[in-house]
Amino acid sequence: MKIKQTIIYIISVLMLTSCASPPPRNPDNLCDIFTENRDWYNASKNMNEKWGTPIHVPIAMMYQESSFKHNAAPPMQYFWFIPIGRASDAYGYAQAKKMTWDDYQRETGNGWADRDDFDDAIDFMGWFTYKTQKINGVSKWDAYGQYLNYHEGWSGYKHASYRKKPWLTQVAKKVDNRAKQYAGQLKTCQDNLDSSWLWRLFFT
Repeated sequence: MKIKQTIIYIISVLMLTSCASPPPRNPDNLCDIFTENRDWYNASKNMNEKWGTPIHVPIAMMYQESSFKHNAAPPMQYFWFIPIGRASDAYGYAQAKKMTWDDYQRETGNGWADRDDFDDAIDFMGWFTYKTQKINGVSKWDAYGQYLNYHEGWSGYKHASYRKKPWLTQVAKKVDNRAKQYAGQLKTCQDNLDSSWLWRLFFT
């Protein structure tokens, strides 16, 4: 019986791994990202309609956090050559921490959400940006402020912890610039993404 359960588990893991999308070939162009992964566009549109967050903001944040790797995690720390664990339990496309992810699942009722699933990760980021606007008054269009909240947490941002981290503000500026770049790119291809017959066939 144990052997059978083990075989089923291994098959399940292999199936999940084979279904994971690899990082986009051209992550610097949002049109290329969505052309390569039409289901990502569908999920991003759903996020936008649900939370009111423009697509380019969480996508730029996700690029910074995980480079679109479904199983991204902080690097392992070592004592000499002995692994002692990771810096945090952040994981997945959104690099979401377990405690915040649990809050998201509880508040949205999305108890089956997985951090290594793009649809769930982008919805999580929409939820987070929505809450950031409510808690700290940062516009969902403000990629710079949203990223500082994402990195420092709502309390940390409120107490301006980022002011002691000049490296972090530089990263936030980088995210903001990428978001603006993505926004301009999406304007050139969104009509095609919406009107494509393949889009209508599989996603409507």
